Amino acid sequence: MSVNGEQAVNGLTQLLVKDIVTYEHSIRVGKMAKLMAAYLNFDELQTQKLIAGCCLHDIGKVHIHDSILKKKSSLTQEEWKYMKCHAFFGVQMAIMEGITDQDVIDTIHYHHERWDGTGYPSGLKGNDIPVYARICSILDAFDCMISDRPYKKGMSIQHAREELLNQSYSQFDGHYVQVFLTIQDMILEHIQRDSVHSFAYHTRAIYHSGIV
Repeated sequence: MSVNGEQAVNGLTQLLVKDIVTYEHSIRVGKMAKLMAAYLNFDELQTQKLIAGCCLHDIGKVHIHDSILKKKSSLTQEEWKYMKCHAFFGVQMAIMEGITDQDVIDTIHYHHERWDGTGYPSGLKGNDIPVYARICSILDAFDCMISDRPYKKGMSIQHAREELLNQSYSQFDGHYVQVFLTIQDMILEHIQRDSVHSFAYHTRAIYHSGIV
């Protein structure tokens, strides 16, 4: 397997230096991925790939200017166009760090694709979207919805659940939405229990046994 845990940790460390909010979000998404993998009975290699891709899905934001990344109001059309480039930047960063596993690269690249084909960067649709990216998109969206940001207050858990259900088979793969909602309470308990600030946590989560 062409994923080196130390290289993955380095990518997260760069994100920590750039923006603590995005770093914490990435760690939470990685933790949710680990629990999803366990529930889905993924083998060790599948689990490693899903966690790595989810932890690193936003590393391309290292190359997004702070005036856009940390803006406290809505982005302009041009700013949003540039923000979308973070998926491409993330792939380039991962490759430069020596990460060559295609499943991990695809998760970083395609986590903003939508089930109905209206996502980015490639407009992939349905099962053409790599499975780890489909899972990552749900975890990413859920954490974004319930998290407070400078420009918005987070949704309630119930509201976020309803949004996932409403967007099943339009934005998200409905099968994995159902899986996520089945274990949502366990996921939230684990996220609250472990500090996302712990460098030891993300090192343990990615580096041990290759990635996890």
